[in-house]
Amino acid sequence: MYSEQRSGLAVPQLSTTVLVVEDEPLLRLAIVADLEEEGFTVFEASGAAEAIGILEKHSDIRLLFTDIDMPGTMDGLLLAAFVRDRWPPIKIIVTSGHRFPEIGQLPTDTPFMSKPYAANDVASAIRLLTGE
Repeated sequence: MYSEQRSGLAVPQLSTTVLVVEDEPLLRLAIVADLEEEGFTVFEASGAAEAIGILEKHSDIRLLFTDIDMPGTMDGLLLAAFVRDRWPPIKIIVTSGHRFPEIGQLPTDTPFMSKPYAANDVASAIRLLTGE
């Protein structure tokens, strides 16, 4: 089904809820744990279809952090475009260690972070985009 929010220790939560979409389990677990330690509420998905299901269920998600290369019919670039069209207020960050999008491939105001990235850089980018 859906990978729901993890319940952690008593960590003060910011108002920003993030959806991490990453098909590599170890990378996903690491960034989810790091963002939760930063105080974000985090949902996770291993692909675009799962991510869309979570977005439809949770209207409090304010930012999508997605990898480009994922299995299935929709990669991270298509997911980012779909989210921008369907949920325009959601901010988006795209990442990849293999592909570097060209101008025009990312939705407007969507930053790209190459892998490997530092978790604190991701958290800073989220705060900048969401005004937290």
